[in-house]
Amino acid sequence: MNQNPVGRRRGGLRLWVLVLFGLYAAWYWYSNRSVDPLTGTTVVIDRSISPEQEKTLGLQAYREVLQQEHPLPADAQESVRVRNVADRLIAVIPEVSDALAAEHGMQASHIEKTFDWAVSVLQSDQVNAFCLPGGKMAVYTGLLPVAQNDDAIAVVMGHEISHALLRHGAQRMTRGKLEQLGQVAGAASGMDQGTLRTVMSAYGFGSALPYARSQETQADELGLMLAAAACFDPQQAIPLWQRMDSNTAGQAPPEFASTHPSAGTRIHDLESLMPKAEQYRQRFCKSAGGPAAQAH
Repeated sequence: MNQNPVGRRRGGLRLWVLVLFGLYAAWYWYSNRSVDPLTGTTVVIDRSISPEQEKTLGLQAYREVLQQEHPLPADAQESVRVRNVADRLIAVIPEVSDALAAEHGMQASHIEKTFDWAVSVLQSDQVNAFCLPGGKMAVYTGLLPVAQNDDAIAVVMGHEISHALLRHGAQRMTRGKLEQLGQVAGAASGMDQGTLRTVMSAYGFGSALPYARSQETQADELGLMLAAAACFDPQQAIPLWQRMDSNTAGQAPPEFASTHPSAGTRIHDLESLMPKAEQYRQRFCKSAGGPAAQAH
């Protein structure tokens, strides 16, 4: 018979630590949740993280990137090309945001009104692009030969812009705070490091990675609508992702272990969105004033 009252007290204390953390996490999630008008989904963003704070962090990160990378001159052919694509996408954000929010019976917040837009082209073999909170964007030259045309560039840039519009950075910061608290609670409860790593690994595969993939899917949809509304051909998203898949040459991790959907999943989802994208193109393209507006 166990006659160790100290051990029982310690076990009870450890349990209470986990219970209290669970209660706090539930309260934190409930008090910081809201519905994003552009997606109609419930999101959790720490109310202490303001768009202005995100914008400041984005500007700081952008300056650091420009110091570390090799931006092309503003008058370089690639810079002018990418900036023209960006300008057309930015121009349709208000009306696309209003249309998507109306689909969910809501009004768009128009966070883009606070952005100070800027776009750079970085000399690098990376097949990549980004848009930071606050509207600071960059496209790596390695993306251009894979994209092949302005329509595909618009799909990629629309996707990256969507991350900023949907405040995915603030959502990840909020989730990171809860993850850190969970690790602290696990350590305070006496959980050994091996068990804690196993728990966090299970959390990653079961929650964190699917969450990241869902953000990518949201950005794919909004980005496709932006590209279509700006008079770009949304159909070019399909061969783009086929080329992106070929470019990885089988090096991409399996979907369940990745923060991004597989190329096959992306292509399937984008194909299902094409009727809606074509509707957005017909609805908004004339007002966007791009080349396709004169061609159709």
